[in-house]
Amino acid sequence: MHILVINGPNINMLGVREPDVYGRGTYDELCGMIKKHAEKNGVSVELFQSNHEGDIVDRIQEAYKKCDGIIINPAAYTHTSVAVLDALKAVGTPTCEVHISDVNEREEFRRFSYVSLYAEKTIIGHGFEGYLEALEYLVKKYG
Repeated sequence: MHILVINGPNINMLGVREPDVYGRGTYDELCGMIKKHAEKNGVSVELFQSNHEGDIVDRIQEAYKKCDGIIINPAAYTHTSVAVLDALKAVGTPTCEVHISDVNEREEFRRFSYVSLYAEKTIIGHGFEGYLEALEYLVKKYG
């Protein structure tokens, strides 16, 4: 099983950006956790992060028939990007949406997610562990 993990804008700034909201763990630490958990579950994982919407859309499209699952934290594009939603729908790959913080406890505009209109599971507010939960979900359901 091969899973693509996509992170959107500013996720590369974890540990620096609003540590009271996102914690003090860094992006590199997050990637290390995901890789270790994937290996433990016998899964290959590919990690991708971009601050650019088009790059994220391109990477989703490249996953067509090459990935068994997608875990995505679209970050700010969660609330604005029909393009990311359309790319996910186009490739038809099972998808889990993850948010480190509890978006429902934050600003009103963060409570709507375009990606959730496609994702079969959304995990919010579980910190870095949310990615591991998403990986386990995909492995259990499709592995």
